[in-house]
Amino acid sequence: MDILNKIKTWASAITEVGVSLIALGIVLEVLFNGQNIPFWPNISVVSNITGMISSLSAQGLVGLVAVWVLYHIYNRK
Repeated sequence: MDILNKIKTWASAITEVGVSLIALGIVLEVLFNGQNIPFWPNISVVSNITGMISSLSAQGLVGLVAVWVLYHIYNRK
């Protein structure tokens, strides 16, 4: 059981780092207005997120995801 708790802790930490990097990418793109950032790879985080959302909306999943997110936001304890 201890191994599963360690894996859960690692997965949570990796997820937090990933979300932080996505947020950093969005902030850098807004601040630098799409110019080349020397230490950031040549990717567009905002356009990638927009593309994922539009592809999900084409499949009709955005409504389900929105309901799921709202459900979890309002049922926090």
